[in-house]
Amino acid sequence: MFSKDHIEYEAVDLPDRMEMSDAEMLGAAKAFYDNIKRRHTVRDYSDRPVPRGVIEECIRAAGTAPSGANHQPWHFVAISDPEFKHRIRLAAEEEEQKFYDGGAGEEWLKALEPIGTNEDKPHLDKAPWLIVVFAQRWGHFDDGERFKNYYVPESVGIASGFLLTALHQAGLVTLTHTPNPMRFLNEMLGRPASEKPIMIVAVGHPTEDAKVPKVAKMKKPLDEILTVAE
Repeated sequence: MFSKDHIEYEAVDLPDRMEMSDAEMLGAAKAFYDNIKRRHTVRDYSDRPVPRGVIEECIRAAGTAPSGANHQPWHFVAISDPEFKHRIRLAAEEEEQKFYDGGAGEEWLKALEPIGTNEDKPHLDKAPWLIVVFAQRWGHFDDGERFKNYYVPESVGIASGFLLTALHQAGLVTLTHTPNPMRFLNEMLGRPASEKPIMIVAVGHPTEDAKVPKVAKMKKPLDEILTVAE
């Protein structure tokens, strides 16, 4: 994507201009909130398949996220193969066992109690798709010379938010899973040392009797998350 011989600034006209009245803007903002507040983290997945094309379009949307110097330092690996998913589950549960056996510390484990999680991760088998998000710490020019990526955690975090929102918009539910350490995913998925696995996103449809933790619906009110200076 990048070439050392052609790195220069060139301005183009804004290609996608949106014109809304103040009332239309407020209506659009409220409509988005009404939609996104219905997003839930779900652990109970049905066996209903999800077409590959849906996953591809959601990842395409994630790829439009802003990034440091526009280096787009992310890579997504989408997995539907049952054997592959099971291998990921076994490796993740091995790390999670250490976590819940005390590696996390008492305070962290206590904070997780209302969420109801443990080392057993059946959703990694049951969800029709797993999407592993990798952060690319450096890249390479066309001639193979290495270059640094900038604001990588921030950029990949934004792209991941785009991904979760796109999946929700497509009528799917998700669960973000972050076993630590996660380096086993590089070898398992054939990704280079320049990439760091950030999370595993389980994707699919909820079961008819899917449950979510009650505490997960307790969101901070606006006056606790917003300060306005005007």
